[in-house]
Amino acid sequence: MKTVTRSATFALAIVLAGCAAAPSRLATPAAPAYIPPVTAPATLNASAALAAAAATVTNPRVGGAAMLGTRTIADNCAAAPNLRTLSRAIASAETRSTLAAPGPITVFAPTDQAFDRLAVGAVDQLLALTNRPTLQRLVAYHVVPGAITLDQLRARVAASGGAARLTTVEGDPLTVTRDGEAVVLTDVNGNKSFVETPDVQQTNGIVHVVNGVLVPRLG
Repeated sequence: MKTVTRSATFALAIVLAGCAAAPSRLATPAAPAYIPPVTAPATLNASAALAAAAATVTNPRVGGAAMLGTRTIADNCAAAPNLRTLSRAIASAETRSTLAAPGPITVFAPTDQAFDRLAVGAVDQLLALTNRPTLQRLVAYHVVPGAITLDQLRARVAASGGAARLTTVEGDPLTVTRDGEAVVLTDVNGNKSFVETPDVQQTNGIVHVVNGVLVPRLG
């Protein structure tokens, strides 16, 4: 190994000192002829951010139909062949505007088979004009403020010690639990409904297709 001599060390110090000379002794780079202005990116609110994310997502199909992330919940429900009874209920209850509003909201959407499991004649009674207030409450009981994914539902269950509580737009709560990997919703009457097709993202929220109709307190 070569030993650095004292004279070599002194020479290196002189070179380094030259690099740290006053700015007036250093070459100054030329200023650019044009400096483009810096524009801050637009801030998206929660609804706009959700819509932007949904527009690029690949959704699961519902009833064999494509669920486009560029459509609202009301429009996608109307396009699903296995959600026709729900779509009729939305129209009869005059709640379409709510499900087409910016949101965000989460909708637990019962399938036609779920409605078929109600008592004979119950659907026709609900759709009758005289029962519109009851139908409006029933539809609102399937809607929760905010966009909640399946993973977030599971996380809430875990954080709550096995049973999470959701406050619906109707006012009555839903209880969320797990049965193995399945997510279970229980209404205030003890009726259970399982999430079948989760995380169908729309411009104004998220739909989870469920296999049971949830019923609030109607007495």
